[in-house]
Amino acid sequence: MRICSTYGRPHELSFRYDYEEVRMDVFDKVPDNVDSDTIITLCGRDASLIPAGFNGYVDNGTDIVHGFRSIRSYHDFKRTPDVCDIVNMFSKVQDIAKGAFTVRSFKDLSKLYEASQIIGKRHVLIGMGDMGTVTRLRSNILGNEFTFGYIGAPTAEGQLEADVLDDLGDDCTIVGIAGCNIQHNKFTAIQNAAIKKAKLNAIPLTFDSKTSDRIGEVMVQYQIRGLNITIPYKTEIMSMLDECSEESIKIGAVNTIVNDDGKLKGYNTDCTGIMRAFAMSGYDLGNKRALVIGSGGAARASAYAMKSMGCDVHVLARNEVTLLELCDDLLVEPTSDPDVSGYDIIINCTPIGMIMDSIYPFDLNTMNGDQCVLDMVYNRKTRLIQVARTLGCKIISGSDVLVGQGAESFKLWFGMEPDYDAMRKAVGNE
Repeated sequence: MRICSTYGRPHELSFRYDYEEVRMDVFDKVPDNVDSDTIITLCGRDASLIPAGFNGYVDNGTDIVHGFRSIRSYHDFKRTPDVCDIVNMFSKVQDIAKGAFTVRSFKDLSKLYEASQIIGKRHVLIGMGDMGTVTRLRSNILGNEFTFGYIGAPTAEGQLEADVLDDLGDDCTIVGIAGCNIQHNKFTAIQNAAIKKAKLNAIPLTFDSKTSDRIGEVMVQYQIRGLNITIPYKTEIMSMLDECSEESIKIGAVNTIVNDDGKLKGYNTDCTGIMRAFAMSGYDLGNKRALVIGSGGAARASAYAMKSMGCDVHVLARNEVTLLELCDDLLVEPTSDPDVSGYDIIINCTPIGMIMDSIYPFDLNTMNGDQCVLDMVYNRKTRLIQVARTLGCKIISGSDVLVGQGAESFKLWFGMEPDYDAMRKAVGNE
């Protein structure tokens, strides 16, 4: 991996890496000690700032400053252009072509990869934003001349520190979480804690995409070892995989993908996480009536786990189609009754309360203190948990479910047990 260090604030040039970028929107003047591996990025300022005799590179956007080696750069802060458009842009460049495009989906990442395989000249292709961080790590796969790493402060969203890039290198293991609106997810925190504790050369990334289109292709293209799948792709992702575990097929949902040399296999570790959380709590599940709220992937795993542990399982959800499909698949009972007083266990598998509270599909006033409550929403104290605590209910920690399923995913990806205490500490208090 060749690294170009860039500076988000004035800083003495380090010369520790392959290239140095001097951005003229950061520096007042070009430092005296620049050399042939320095890139002066004018950022709209006048070319007269370039010192006489400079023999490095000059980046003046899409314009060329004659008399110097050039990097012609293209930026799009709203989208990633189509493959043919990227290739056509780069075909006009003599020295180095650079494209920095905002990435919002797996399809965008796939476009960058496909373009990189066609471009027949020196280039740098970068995806901006958190979705694009993988392009900065897989510079070698994209055939990039170099990748940018910051010193002091980042100059673009999704950048990593130069030291981090240098430590990880081209062959680091990448895992991640994929879903929609997952900014508050603790996946990266708990996986990073386990990775550091195990001293692995790996990094967890976040892939927040509005669609699941091309997840599988991107995993193979960028050599992503594994992904956790969350709302709302746990069911639809199954058709995109080469193989699914027997348990995930029974549940009808996948939350973990493992990439074995291009072969993608799906697993369901949500079920393991739920079982582990109840086991840790010491709650006796024998002959209990359980109510699962929701009909998505997490609800499927919860219904399967409760039934496997001997509970009489009922499911309540607003979407009648997915509700009946879940109940038919798992041989559990649907219900539309908002009165939950007759259940021993209540499990919320909807995103209600994840960002802000809204109306639950059941009546909170019918709850009682003899019940056991698990809310899959773990990042804040939801109304459900507040009511449960007021009533004196037994509460199963959503964080324990998160850590349990995350630990199982970690084992599938890295082939070793993680440090559970480190993962739990990374979640913080519910």
